[in-house]
Amino acid sequence: MNMRAAALALTVVMGSLACGAAEAAETRCGWYVNPTPRNFYLSDRDGDWWMRSQGGMTAEGFDDHAPDFDPKQYVELQPNGYGYGCACFSVDTDKAEKNITRIYSGKILPLARCRNDKTLTKPD
Repeated sequence: MNMRAAALALTVVMGSLACGAAEAAETRCGWYVNPTPRNFYLSDRDGDWWMRSQGGMTAEGFDDHAPDFDPKQYVELQPNGYGYGCACFSVDTDKAEKNITRIYSGKILPLARCRNDKTLTKPD
């Protein structure tokens, strides 16, 4: 194989690997919940997906990519500020443990989107 052909083959292989990594991320949308200090999870049609638990795990990218709650799109459960909103995340998950292991991006959505989704259970 000549050098040009080898370089082309390497480019194709590297491009395929990069595409495969991007395809591994999944989009999950649902209730974005902060029930107590430093605890966060996403509750979607498949259940609760922890992304940070106090004294336990924190998803890679949480500090950089988890969106801040929008005060206009937030339900406060207690006077101390803990509650929930509606959001979509691009993530990697550990399905066996029901954890979000990496967050690539997140976006706050209107509360109506989650309220109108019959597959979601409203957080308590």
